[in-house]
Amino acid sequence: MKKLFKYAEPNRKLRIAEYIVLLLILVGIIISLGYGFIRLNSDVGNITPIGAVEMIRDESEEDYDEDYTVCDVIYVNGEDSLTISYSYEEYVELDQDRITAYGYQAQDGTRMFFTHENPGSEELAATYRQYQADKMMPLFNLGNALIILFLSVFIMTSFSTFFSTYEKVWFITIMVLATIAAVIFPEESANGVNGVVIMLLYLLDTFLNILCELLISKQSRYNFLVSVLVEITEIVICIVLMYRFATMVTTLFFWLPIDILSFINWTKHKDDAEDELTMVRRLKGYQEVLIIIGIIVWTVVVGYFISGLDITTDFFVDRSLVTAVAYLDACASAVGVANGLFIFFRLREQWIAWYICALLEAIINVISGQYVLLILKLGYFTNTTYGYIKWSRYIRSHREEQPSLF
Repeated sequence: MKKLFKYAEPNRKLRIAEYIVLLLILVGIIISLGYGFIRLNSDVGNITPIGAVEMIRDESEEDYDEDYTVCDVIYVNGEDSLTISYSYEEYVELDQDRITAYGYQAQDGTRMFFTHENPGSEELAATYRQYQADKMMPLFNLGNALIILFLSVFIMTSFSTFFSTYEKVWFITIMVLATIAAVIFPEESANGVNGVVIMLLYLLDTFLNILCELLISKQSRYNFLVSVLVEITEIVICIVLMYRFATMVTTLFFWLPIDILSFINWTKHKDDAEDELTMVRRLKGYQEVLIIIGIIVWTVVVGYFISGLDITTDFFVDRSLVTAVAYLDACASAVGVANGLFIFFRLREQWIAWYICALLEAIINVISGQYVLLILKLGYFTNTTYGYIKWSRYIRSHREEQPSLF
């Protein structure tokens, strides 16, 4: 009895520590989102005119062409700024490098500028709300990130016996880094979607992807249930940002069906000794060569087709970036298809495909300024190494069994 008590005591203390962490994260969520919503919906209060200010046009962010329906032009004076939206036709005719802006200060010190004097109360309230939204963006990003972090810790603690200490530490570390990156590198709005919503999609994508990756490394068939949520999230991201259409189509017509089929196939090949494990195997040399040739052909054909489409997005202002991302995306989707088949057939080479996909997508993330998603790629690289080692050990220890593909 004394020995049992000594064994149970550390576990009880650990559980208490986990509950405290969850409680602290919950408090952080309430404070960050609560204060953010209060500020966002606060009354503009008394307004004090601060007079006319001459502002100079900042052309560093401008790179618009005929595909744009709305062109934002920023005028600045020190830390003060005024953004004016023009149609493309108005933007082409615009030769105004300086404007006179009329400033007003709210009772909390917020300085707002307009192109005319004496704005109405509704215009003042709407502008004040937009200023507050911009100020509170880091706070909303923190709140959303803490929600995802809370979910991460909750899953690791609820299924503590299923995950090893290394897996728990790895998973939580990636999500903590994603939380920090969400605050340091906020996303700008794109295609009419607020940057806070875009960041929430990135965080959800990171959480679901690393959970799916971890379950694959553990040879668990339940990774495919999580993978379906991954595909849905990534389709939404592609639609919101109006980019990576090769990946979106591949996800819709390949990944979603293959996830369902893979779950069925993995269920048929459970390990005889451990029901939670799935039997895995490896490819032969000539099969690897054929797959590489197929990836190259897919990249050239699909990349050429996608780069030729006349698609407008606020996410890229440089056409050369659109073309570069189209080819990188085509290659990533090709490797992704190969990876999906490797996973379906329970082949160890899927980890090599993960390495390539992670590298290609990391390059796309850097080009796109999606720095928070680089945390996801860090998770890919580290867990891919972990998964490759675990699968290789399993294959070596079960060399005589050689499971069938189907």
